[in-house]
Amino acid sequence: MSDLESIDYFTDMSLIPDPYTYYDQLRSKCPVQRATPYGVVAVTGHQEALAAYKDPAMSSCVAVAGPFPPLPFTPEGDDISALIEEHRDAIPMAEHVVTMDAAEHQKTRGLLSRLITPKRLSENEEFMWRLVDQQLEKIIDRGSCEFMEDFAKPLALLVIADLLGVPAEDHQEFKQMMGAEPLGEVDGNQGETVAHNPLMWLDEKFTEYITDRRREPRQDVLTELAAATYPDGSVPPVDEVVKLATFLFAAGTDTTTKLVSTAMRVLGERQDIQKSLRDDRSQIPAFLEECLRMESPVKSHFRLARTSTTIGDYDVPAGTILMMLPGASNRDPRKFEDPNEFKHDRSNVREHVAFGRGPHSCPGSPLARAEARIAVNRILDRMADIRISEEMHGPADDRKYGYEPTFIMRGLTALHVEYTPNP
Repeated sequence: MSDLESIDYFTDMSLIPDPYTYYDQLRSKCPVQRATPYGVVAVTGHQEALAAYKDPAMSSCVAVAGPFPPLPFTPEGDDISALIEEHRDAIPMAEHVVTMDAAEHQKTRGLLSRLITPKRLSENEEFMWRLVDQQLEKIIDRGSCEFMEDFAKPLALLVIADLLGVPAEDHQEFKQMMGAEPLGEVDGNQGETVAHNPLMWLDEKFTEYITDRRREPRQDVLTELAAATYPDGSVPPVDEVVKLATFLFAAGTDTTTKLVSTAMRVLGERQDIQKSLRDDRSQIPAFLEECLRMESPVKSHFRLARTSTTIGDYDVPAGTILMMLPGASNRDPRKFEDPNEFKHDRSNVREHVAFGRGPHSCPGSPLARAEARIAVNRILDRMADIRISEEMHGPADDRKYGYEPTFIMRGLTALHVEYTPNP
């Protein structure tokens, strides 16, 4: 990895199991620097990441796509704001809140405060306790499970479904369509699935919900979703409410699955930490923050410099695509002592950037934290002697885990654990 600029971060499969050595090498050279053949500037430092997330010169229009496809225009000059707005619709996922900027982002984000209220979050947390117990009852007597499919994925999916008001009678359909359970037969075609584009299916489903509730209001959460207004009191078009709901659904399910699975892997690997949490449950929140710091679910965030600016000591011309790497910034030794060591009682752990910072910080972070906290509490209640399956992942000194082959997310593909059931 000596020639850092020649390494293709987006396609090099050798970086999938362990990207952290690459991150460390980038940071040791400079915490802000060009690092791929696509001209992307990588941000690996913690202080520099905070500056980039909060810099008003940065546009989020490329937040998901990064350099793919290339910009639909040629940047010229020190201010390309007008070019961004002119071509915004040609940039992938432009319709979603994650790629919006300034007033449009603030307006759509303001809608969230009307969808995810303290009352709704409290009701959702009550549902989580019941749901975690129900999911554990399905697997507890086995003494082993594949944790991702058997617990983490269906839990995360149903939690966000409940938050958004999906009727209980539709939960099974959501589990099937979103891939948490095999479909079997759909529309008479054996084995065919609708998972080619789950966001499209979600769009259709929530369009039905919102249209129906605007036509015939009921006493339910979906009606509150349909009746939500922008901060100025105006009524958003149906498709804008739908896009917000579906993005929250997809993003919330994926990232929370990764957090809960990381927590379970650490419990299985570190018997000392497992015992410490059993003895003192008040340690669980800090433990989960350390899980987020060590294995940030989002691997890459992207920004486009709308005006020329400076991040750290690096001059960033307008038109430059920045790639923030939370997993790198969260292991910056200038910020976190012994950054590659898991410390479940780390004093400054809440200063990680796993949920981003600035205007685009993750709105679902309280939900993810609550879900993981409840899950870990009940797992410790119901499972004794949690351990990693050596048959599936190898002995302790030679573990083998699979990770999703993507530059956008960081997460396990499977986690096989064994345990002693507690009645």
